[in-house]
Amino acid sequence: MVLDKKLTVSASPHVRSGATTTGIMLDVIIAMIPALIAAVVFFGPRVLALTAVTVITSVVSEFLSRKAMKRHNTLGDLSAVVTGMLLAFNLPASMPFWMAAIGAVVAIVVVKQFFGGIGMNYVNPALIGRIVLFVSFPAAMTNWVAAGAWKDHTVEAITTATPLAQLKTVFATGNFEGISEAMGVNLTEMFFGKHGSSLGEACAAALIIGGIYLLIRGVIAPTIPVTYLGTVALITLIAGKGSLTFVAYQLLSGGLLLGAIFMATDYTTSPVNFKGQIIFGIGCGLLTAIIRLYGNIPEGVSFAIIIMNILVPHIERITTGKPFGTPKKVKDGGEVVK
Repeated sequence: MVLDKKLTVSASPHVRSGATTTGIMLDVIIAMIPALIAAVVFFGPRVLALTAVTVITSVVSEFLSRKAMKRHNTLGDLSAVVTGMLLAFNLPASMPFWMAAIGAVVAIVVVKQFFGGIGMNYVNPALIGRIVLFVSFPAAMTNWVAAGAWKDHTVEAITTATPLAQLKTVFATGNFEGISEAMGVNLTEMFFGKHGSSLGEACAAALIIGGIYLLIRGVIAPTIPVTYLGTVALITLIAGKGSLTFVAYQLLSGGLLLGAIFMATDYTTSPVNFKGQIIFGIGCGLLTAIIRLYGNIPEGVSFAIIIMNILVPHIERITTGKPFGTPKKVKDGGEVVK
């Protein structure tokens, strides 16, 4: 019996997935909900208002900029909502609404739409928005509210030092044995959230839950988060003279978990191949640790990820394999160039 078999020849891609941009962004939004709930618990209902400002401003900015540039509407992909939420997660609870709106406009219009929209930006929009706000309004961006202050209706007045600032002092003095007393907050409180921080940095447990959800859904791979966090852990272990407590505080402080899970894994601004992702994660971890330990500012996550975003094209150039059948270059002397 002769089977009627046909060889279908078509252009790539040959393997297709049912995943859509909207579906992926929706998963990211769902993964951020635990951290948003935790922020409301620790910093009060103003968190929802601040998040609403950044999200609405992001959506409106995308709609108006796309219309002005005569491009089709892309609000349905939910990427503007994700950018707005991520920007809010990088702001203190006391941030003035109008300042937060400026950050959202910069993130969407300047970083994203000026370069063509989703998939065309070469750096993370939310992080650039945060950096612009940090440089423009440093006092407002470092006005850290103490967790639970909103219960006394003093959210604008009660401020506190962040754990990262205290860790910098511990490292400078070298008093790693008395680190718990110097920090004024134990590791359990750091894990579940009882310290001054940005909205999305308040609760490590909530961020980890969101990260696990994204891993289960296949939205992110563990490569970048693991290499990022592992590199920071290794460097701070050496810098902390073997103090595991110092390492634990570093991993649970600041925007490290937020950046490693939600921003360093951005499809557009991170490498697509395994080797490139490892280099990218190590680079992010190395820069973050150096800035935290030796820089003039206590946090280095935003700057580290942005710098590595810029290097992604070069990382992919040296790590991407040659397509099968690519002819080898031969010099005039007949030597084969690999």
